Amino acid sequence: MTEDSRYEAVRSRDARFDGAFFFAVSTTGIYCRPSCPATTPRRHNVTFYPTSAAAQGSGFRACRRCRPDAVPGSAEWNARADVVGRAMRLIGDGVVDREGVSGLAARLGYSARQVQRQLNAELGAGPVALARAQRAHTARVLLQTTGLPATEIAFAAGFASVRQFNDTIREIYALTPSELRAARPGRGARFGPVAPQHASGGLALRLPFRGPYAARQIFDHLQRRAITGIEDIGGEPGGRTYRRTLRLPNGPGIAEVDEVTGDGWLECRLYLSELRDLTTATQRVRRLFDLDADPYAVAERLGADPVLAGLVSRCPGLRSPGAADTHELALRAVLGQQVSVAAGRTLGGKLVAAHGDPLPEPSGALTHLFPRSQDLAAVSLAELGMPGARRETLRTLSAALAGGTVTLDAGTDRDQAERALLGLRGIGPWTAGYIRMRALGDPDVLLTGDVALRAGMLRAGSSAAHADTWRPWRSYAMHHFWNAPHPGDEPSDRSEPALVSHERAPERSRIAHT
Repeated sequence: MTEDSRYEAVRSRDARFDGAFFFAVSTTGIYCRPSCPATTPRRHNVTFYPTSAAAQGSGFRACRRCRPDAVPGSAEWNARADVVGRAMRLIGDGVVDREGVSGLAARLGYSARQVQRQLNAELGAGPVALARAQRAHTARVLLQTTGLPATEIAFAAGFASVRQFNDTIREIYALTPSELRAARPGRGARFGPVAPQHASGGLALRLPFRGPYAARQIFDHLQRRAITGIEDIGGEPGGRTYRRTLRLPNGPGIAEVDEVTGDGWLECRLYLSELRDLTTATQRVRRLFDLDADPYAVAERLGADPVLAGLVSRCPGLRSPGAADTHELALRAVLGQQVSVAAGRTLGGKLVAAHGDPLPEPSGALTHLFPRSQDLAAVSLAELGMPGARRETLRTLSAALAGGTVTLDAGTDRDQAERALLGLRGIGPWTAGYIRMRALGDPDVLLTGDVALRAGMLRAGSSAAHADTWRPWRSYAMHHFWNAPHPGDEPSDRSEPALVSHERAPERSRIAHT
């Protein structure tokens, strides 16, 4: 975008660009999201920034009216596979807070100086400033959703000292922590992640998304695959709540997400054994529900295809679900080989019951954490009743994940991870691609060997010959074909096939859509 086109987006208060860039106003000293409802400033008083951290680094404070720190993440970081995109995903996952800049650089395979230089050159802020902006946002959420003392919030948000916490809050919000807590927006506030407290407790959040959001399809997807002990969905379609356990860096947690969408957000509640895990837990839930996607960009590209245009208009805002735990997703993909979705769920439940870590206290149907990969690498898995070759594949993948031969973190090089997966016995192109799409959040995967994809294309009257025109959103095209209507279907009859068979070579198997 040019600066003139950015200003036009600001003039029209276009929410499609919230998170894609920020603008600051020299006469007021504040920075905003493009959809800020305040009076549009004169063009010569406006400066544009790629990140909130860059605006903060230039001395601007966050607008109290539009709360620019609460926008969805930029879909660009999911689409990009370069070091900047990978770094942004890792910073979002809290790596800088846990491991420092040196840890971030080590994960990326670059020196700390190279990472600093590339982020500064493109984003106007280095990793420390980007992590600082994220800590400030976390602190604001805790101040406005809990009654915790400010001292506890400071360390839970990742600050090294109370003084650093106080100085940062004053600098970014032009308020003391006490004043920021008192400025909590009301229940009807359009902007910000602050949600009314739920009767069951927990940290109540509003997880923002942009554009339309096909909640029914993603809840259908999760419900069909929910594994007993670690996942549960209650309620009727349209009003369901998805619950699952989370294995977090500092302890277990539970996430609850409601199907009913607010005015651009999903209601979420987090139950954490350590508040320090708030940022990580939030990001993992966002990835699972694909909340940083840009449905406008997806619709613009896919809508140019005469066949996909009808599917996109039939199901606007269709998402490509990610994963709350990348190791879990990879192992579940192997569990689903050669069986139906229902059988894959049953195998997952047996695996959790036999090798999962029990929660300190069960929460309804949630009783365990998914097993650690290192705990599965050397066990027989005979209790699963799977064929010996598939049990060996599960152990091989577990050992590779535990030993670091295969890395599946938020900033993993996707090409390198796919090559490493394909080097394992029993892992073929479909499984590796599926893991790449869901665990690594790649928006541009097309599983050409997928039988259900071919069936969906046939129903829609399309073929993979046109696939290059769908880049970089081929994962979304695939979900649209999986959701393509069958003859006689009403618009809401189906969301995707319950049983999907896939490639036979080199895996020589039929793999359920897990």
